[in-house]
Amino acid sequence: MDSATWTWILIVAGLVIDFIVRVIAIIVVPRNRRPTSATAWLLAIFFIPYIGVLFFLLIGSYKLPKRRRERQDEVNQFILDSTEGMERVSRDHPWPPWLESVVTLNRNLGSMPLVGGNRATLISDYQGTFDSMIEAINNARSYVHVEFYILTCDKTTAPIFDALQAAVQRGVVVRVLLDHIASLRTPDYKHTLKRLTEMGAQWRLMLPVQPLKGRYQRPDLRNHRKLLVVDGAVGFMGSQNIIDRSYNKKSNIRRGLKWKELITRVEGPVVAGLNAIFITDWFIETDEILGRERESVTEIDSTDTLDCQLVPSGPGFKGENNLKLFLALLYYAQEQIIITSPYFVPDEAMLTALTTATQRGVRVELFVSEIGDQALVYHAQRSYYEQLLRTGVTIWMYKAPYILHSKHFTIDDDVAVIGSSNMDMRSFMLNMEISLMVRGSSFVKAMRAIEQSYRDNGRQLTLEEWMKQPLRKTILDNLSRLTSALQ
Repeated sequence: MDSATWTWILIVAGLVIDFIVRVIAIIVVPRNRRPTSATAWLLAIFFIPYIGVLFFLLIGSYKLPKRRRERQDEVNQFILDSTEGMERVSRDHPWPPWLESVVTLNRNLGSMPLVGGNRATLISDYQGTFDSMIEAINNARSYVHVEFYILTCDKTTAPIFDALQAAVQRGVVVRVLLDHIASLRTPDYKHTLKRLTEMGAQWRLMLPVQPLKGRYQRPDLRNHRKLLVVDGAVGFMGSQNIIDRSYNKKSNIRRGLKWKELITRVEGPVVAGLNAIFITDWFIETDEILGRERESVTEIDSTDTLDCQLVPSGPGFKGENNLKLFLALLYYAQEQIIITSPYFVPDEAMLTALTTATQRGVRVELFVSEIGDQALVYHAQRSYYEQLLRTGVTIWMYKAPYILHSKHFTIDDDVAVIGSSNMDMRSFMLNMEISLMVRGSSFVKAMRAIEQSYRDNGRQLTLEEWMKQPLRKTILDNLSRLTSALQ
């Protein structure tokens, strides 16, 4: 056959393959996937078929490997069995009539109970968080459990590593979990691992992407949790990673960016739950079941104690635990909803819940950063501003050069939630997160003071100002919004 014939054969073969790929995509892609996500993937495959298929095969599945999911089921049952009857919840002050159902929801989703008799302190000073952690580590007698999305030993965090090393030298068991990909991207990654090894800490990478070692899953499924537990007596959790507040990135330093965080220091029975989250993550990564170590649970001698419930979430669970918690609270709110999220890219259900709240007469405020550190997420977030403003949501923009990285919200004067979870589809589906629901007027009052500090250091965005945005930015925002659905 001559070259012309071969050319026609190749063209026809290419068209047939292209047609087959599109048909298979229509069958496979929408299965068990949100319509918006399925549509975005189909558009990618139809317009850039070979590249689209490649990316779908690489990051199209949001589930962890089967073995990891089975382990998650095992530890969920372990938590249910080991926490039966430990609620100790006080009803001295009347509960909101809807709270019982939310507690049940959380228990069914994440296995953790609501426990009473706790104390929680908010820490909004970046260095103050590290100082408080160091103080707790210095008082450790039995163990220190450290689990962070980003953990790096730099000039700012070196004192924490010094405290961990001193603890090991005193005979304290130090266990450390750090997310592989997130920490790998930091400049001091190798130095950090060397420091942990030399001090004698037991450490493991979370969700390692090491195919040559037989460890692989979708590379952007990450463990985004941030927590520290000392002797079962004191715990820390929230938004802050163990790294300098510039994140040691040249672009951040050049722009003068600084991260604004919020951490809560907790004491009481809820610390055991926080430690259970660490123990389960340790088991999933190591196959090692930690025995019950000597704990010194702090008895809170106060009438003003807090009821707390931890809600773990992530691709290891069957449902989107954090999203379901957030939606339930949004629909139950009667007076006000105040949300702080650095990356606010809601799915349709959350957007509907927020707009419905304003139509019910509930005051809704949203705190975000004036500037962004991640271009695609920042522009995707901006694409929702017009709709939110038109439906009556008040948007506050925390002033540059700070990135408001805190993650929390309050419902009326009854309940607050703080943790590692953003209000975006990545946190709902792809990241392992941890949230803490707190019932107690003193905690909500403290959160109100934090929210007021955001107003004092921010400015309100108006619809009139927003509608003056240039067309090029609107186009970029909308295109970024489309990519956010590729989950």
